[in-house]
Amino acid sequence: MKKCILFSIVFLFAVALKAQEVRYIPVHFLYGSRPAPQYNFMEQSWFGGIKGGHVGIGIDSNKVLNFGHKSSFHIVSNRHNKHSHYFITSKRGFNSILGGDSAQMKTLTILIPATSEQCKKLDSLSNCYCSQSPYDYALFGMRCAAASYDLLAQINIVPKYSHTREYKKIFYPRLLRKMLIKKAEENGWVMIRQEGSKRRIWESD
Repeated sequence: MKKCILFSIVFLFAVALKAQEVRYIPVHFLYGSRPAPQYNFMEQSWFGGIKGGHVGIGIDSNKVLNFGHKSSFHIVSNRHNKHSHYFITSKRGFNSILGGDSAQMKTLTILIPATSEQCKKLDSLSNCYCSQSPYDYALFGMRCAAASYDLLAQINIVPKYSHTREYKKIFYPRLLRKMLIKKAEENGWVMIRQEGSKRRIWESD
């Protein structure tokens, strides 16, 4: 009888620990940049330049969910002819998505504490959106920053807005980055930084 009670206590304690296990959703930022003048001959210009960059959301230890355009992209969003897709890269692939050596990129990863339910919903959204993009990729429409915000909103990390308001409010990655850095500083979230190559001029926070 004592062994049975002891086993029950240990089992319940293990269940409680499992329920309290802290999970994290990493949000990865690649900073916008342009070649430093003295390195123009060896460094390439990237899409968006100093106001560019990229953002994606980690869905596993080495899987990053990205939103991008397929072939050309529209100036104004066209829901009937979507030139967009969600796709998964490794962390190294994410860092080099604009070009260059992944180890030479200026990056920031913010680890957002999340419940198991939030992680499961993100995983479900990832599978769904990789099968069929929910919106077009357009200059005046959803791009990587607004799309990442939309995912975070759907799992209750940030407030939910209409897609139109999302892309107007989060027009490029730096705007989302500043928002999440502020939340990280207020809530004690972990931020992991990697300094970029001196051959490029990087945007600041």
